[in-house]
Amino acid sequence: MKYEQFSELCVAEIMQRWPPTMGVFIDFGMHCVGCPIAVFHTLADAADEHGLSLAELAREVEAAIEGETRAGPARVRRRAAAGGAGLSAAASVARLQPGPHSPRR
Repeated sequence: MKYEQFSELCVAEIMQRWPPTMGVFIDFGMHCVGCPIAVFHTLADAADEHGLSLAELAREVEAAIEGETRAGPARVRRRAAAGGAGLSAAASVARLQPGPHSPRR
């Protein structure tokens, strides 16, 4: 599928029709998944708003639509094996609880 075929769709519609495209937006550091503005922005609007190359973003979205997504570099933060390897699951969960000043009360 070429960009011209989905250029007039809003970002929310693109993600709804082709769920693998959500990963593209996340990889580009865009927070379009769940964003209330996604129903108003086309891909060109979103690229412009985020200061990204439309050509590169469109190329990656096309690849996701065609099922040709690439595996990007791992961006998961890992825990230190030495410090947390021997702890029980309960101890691990306890460390993940929000603190007293957390906005997630």
